[in-house]
Amino acid sequence: MRQFLIHLILVLISGLTFAQIVTTQPEFPTQTDNIVIFFDATQPGAEELLNYTGTVYAHTGVNTNVGDWQHVIGDWGQTNQPALIRLGTNLYQLTVGNPRQFYGVTNPSEQILELAIVFRSSDGNLQTRPDIFIPIYEPGLNIVINNPQVSNDFGDPLRSPAFLEQDSSLNISFYAVQIGTQLSNLSLFIDGSLVSQTTEDTLNFVVNYSDYSPGALNIDAIGTDTSGTSDTSSFVLFVNPNRVNQAPPAGTEPGINYNSATSITLMLQAPDKNFVYVLGDFNDWKVGTNYFLKRYATGPQDVYWWITLNGISPGTEYAFQYLVDGNIRIGDPYGHKVLDPSNDQYISPETYPNLKPYPQGKTDHLVTTFQTGVAPYQWNVTDFQRPAKTDLVIYELLVRDFLYSHDYKTLSDTLNYLKNLGINAIELMPVMEFEGNESWGYNPSFHLALDKYYGPSNDLKAFVDSAHANGIAVILDIVLNHAYGQSPLVRLYWDEANNRPDANSPWFNVVSPNPIYSFGYDFNHESQATKYYVDRVNRYWLSEFNIDGFRFDFTKGFTNTPGDGSNYDQSRVDILERMADSIWAFDSSAYVILEHFVQPEEGILGDYGMLLWYNMNYNYNEATMGYPSDLSGISYKNNGWTSPHHVHYMESHDEERLMYKNLQFGNSNGSYDIKQLPTALQRIKLAAAFYFTVPGPKMIWQFGELGYDISIDYPCRVCNKPIKWEYFNDINRLNLYKVFSYLIKLKKNYDAFRSDDFSISLTSYLKKININHPSMNVTIIGNFNVITGNITPAFQQTGWWYDYFSGDSILVNNVTDQISLEPGEFHIYTTVKLPTPEPGILLDVNDQNNTLVTAYELEQNYPNPFNPSTKIKFAIPNSEVVSIKVYDILGREIKTLLNEALTAGFHDIEFNAINLSSG
Repeated sequence: MRQFLIHLILVLISGLTFAQIVTTQPEFPTQTDNIVIFFDATQPGAEELLNYTGTVYAHTGVNTNVGDWQHVIGDWGQTNQPALIRLGTNLYQLTVGNPRQFYGVTNPSEQILELAIVFRSSDGNLQTRPDIFIPIYEPGLNIVINNPQVSNDFGDPLRSPAFLEQDSSLNISFYAVQIGTQLSNLSLFIDGSLVSQTTEDTLNFVVNYSDYSPGALNIDAIGTDTSGTSDTSSFVLFVNPNRVNQAPPAGTEPGINYNSATSITLMLQAPDKNFVYVLGDFNDWKVGTNYFLKRYATGPQDVYWWITLNGISPGTEYAFQYLVDGNIRIGDPYGHKVLDPSNDQYISPETYPNLKPYPQGKTDHLVTTFQTGVAPYQWNVTDFQRPAKTDLVIYELLVRDFLYSHDYKTLSDTLNYLKNLGINAIELMPVMEFEGNESWGYNPSFHLALDKYYGPSNDLKAFVDSAHANGIAVILDIVLNHAYGQSPLVRLYWDEANNRPDANSPWFNVVSPNPIYSFGYDFNHESQATKYYVDRVNRYWLSEFNIDGFRFDFTKGFTNTPGDGSNYDQSRVDILERMADSIWAFDSSAYVILEHFVQPEEGILGDYGMLLWYNMNYNYNEATMGYPSDLSGISYKNNGWTSPHHVHYMESHDEERLMYKNLQFGNSNGSYDIKQLPTALQRIKLAAAFYFTVPGPKMIWQFGELGYDISIDYPCRVCNKPIKWEYFNDINRLNLYKVFSYLIKLKKNYDAFRSDDFSISLTSYLKKININHPSMNVTIIGNFNVITGNITPAFQQTGWWYDYFSGDSILVNNVTDQISLEPGEFHIYTTVKLPTPEPGILLDVNDQNNTLVTAYELEQNYPNPFNPSTKIKFAIPNSEVVSIKVYDILGREIKTLLNEALTAGFHDIEFNAINLSSG
């Protein structure tokens, strides 16, 4: 019996009329024919290549009984792919010849079912959409089903049935392709009974809903030739039950509703759809009348499909999907865990133990899971007091590029490092389910699901719990401007012909109103469905994970107003205020931070209670490189504000690293050269003194405190970056960390650095800040030039002043006196003597090679994050030294280290935990 695959996007055929995007000679090719393909760029699906004047290439392979897109020739965008011959304007020819030879299909058991093609421009930026599939036939008689459009391949485990809807009829149509044979007759059987027969080469038969009971019907289309040889194509026709319109149980929300340990209710919002089934582990992924969802509608867009599943096994994790209108398979948009057939295999069991396997061979696309009877996470910290917004010192990090193990467990183990630095908030780049595994996370698909690449949900909760125990808030970077193509909300309403969201999508704009800045598929924030979704997403992360707030990505895009988003837009202000109100109604102290960059609106949104990112990267980097710079933007007063609502940053994930540009482009004068590492690091200390001390919230990008000097574009912008924990063993970089820590301590511990009575002079090379407060006055001076300069500090009063980092005191008799500053030199003077930081941390340490003489190595009792095949080792000075220091950079247990040291004969061991709070 012969079966072959018919795709829904079949584009063929007839003759050479070019009525479709491609036609072939011969009309019904076999896998050994000499095949010529003609491509017409005027047809739907080829819009991008219409009137294209360059060379058109074919990205092409074959669909075989082994799988789709096998034996692909060459590489996308390269000239090693077949080039088409131009026959005329928008008309091209590709000669395939014998497909088995052309594609190199040498295994006799591998049979070609289709040619798979995407035509593209020479640079690969333009292409046909969707993929083109050309059927390959066998010699003899071939039965082709025209309608309904289903997969005929019984070897296809995902073979979905056709559906007969309530009070409707279905025309079954099939025809015979005769290659070297002659047809005798065509016959149609339904559940084994002959219902129609003809000697013509096409048969049509109408099936009426009223003639059959709900359930599966086996359809066999059979053709017989004059020799008595037959061919059969078969499919299942499923007769839907009568639709039930009924309200769900009270309190049911879209998503997974847990009724008890043995019962759940699933609900999907899907207006303009005809029917929905649920498939899953509980029914072996097969369509059944018992899994037909009920409908509930309260308005044109408020149409919901729901089902209650009973008999659930407590504690068992079930995977499931919705099958919508018989051809769309999606996970639950509000699902909390996603299984991915393409990427889960690359998640290590150490990161995510006992990960449920994807149901391979039973379905396709992403699936979601549910699990009843799961004990809730027991929070240790239930009374965490969030830092005041104006006191925030945020540490932004990407788990992927911060830790070799890229998991929440290890991130929890680094909290001592971050606590000792002094930060009081951690901002995680997006951790919601995104496409692929290794990503910045700004390509989300399921906003309520935690991406598994960083570990299970309880590990993130334990991290948040530990952060709170250490006085550190946790902020999530979240992307609600857009979603990407794996999103069930995108896939549920998709215009395949135009490769974009459909016009009837409740959630998305067909095209983004912003032609300049557009990412993924743009949420329609005016839609009630989107408003509800946004509020559910925000509420979930606040309630389930105890997070302390959000940094919202690209809020400039939260509008339907056409343009680049730079002009004042009252509708956008209204949208953001509504969203913030919803957050604060649930959690009144949650941080709402916007990446907005629309000056006319920032004052309004700031006064409303939100914080806004403020990019000072260019200004500070010009300063650290030794070039003219204006740092006045670091003061909220300079922006006309009465209180600090900006989260300033010298670096973020989006900017080039200060140290990279220092080392590449730093200025110099004689022996003073910013391109030299110690000097470049000193320049970061200088900048930090004029950064942390200015009142208002601040943010650090990961490893900025160690002078990370790898370019953001190495090897590409969003590529994995080298993880440089070894920087901590470089004394100059360690001193930078300590300087950051002591400056942060000033900001957090002394009210003067919250003062609203301050002035700045930050436009010249010689910069100064004067802060007035009843507790003490502060004057900060610094030389950002590469030559010596004289500055008038303009001390606010005469008398004794104290140099913070040196501990020295100076007597000021005349406030107009000048002070000479060497290049890169700075001082923080206070009228109250403060505890002096560790001596020497402002100095260069040029003799780095001799600071640690390795005579003995202590081996840590946990894996080395720099090289997972080894363990952590710490260098110990030679045996002539009787006092040693052991640094545990991850803040872990050191008993093993100390025992080994004692065993080795060291008897006077000093453990320095870098606890800067106690010196």
